[in-house]
Amino acid sequence: MGVKMTTLSALAEPNRFHIVELLRDGPLTVGEIAERLGLGQPQASKHLRVLSDSGLVEVHPSANRRIYKLRSQPFIELDGWLERYRRMWEEKFDQLDEYLRLLQAKEKEKEHDGEK
Repeated sequence: MGVKMTTLSALAEPNRFHIVELLRDGPLTVGEIAERLGLGQPQASKHLRVLSDSGLVEVHPSANRRIYKLRSQPFIELDGWLERYRRMWEEKFDQLDEYLRLLQAKEKEKEHDGEK
């Protein structure tokens, strides 16, 4: 289960990232996306083509319109990839918490010994 570099590259461009954010709420046409982002339709189509080629979105023709929606699989893969890093950081924070508890215990011990 590997995250494709094309997924990350596609999401790295701000307009494409914003398109993905828009599509999170449901399918939209090219015109709706262009309007909401203040892009020209050719510009929006170009970004959608990159998102489609990277597998992040799928397109469904409906009469003379093209409706785009997110595909779940690339995001499931991305989440799995990120999960490994989340676990690593959680372990490091747990270790830091334990270290801080030990330091606090030693400080209390010093204070207690100083009172005697």
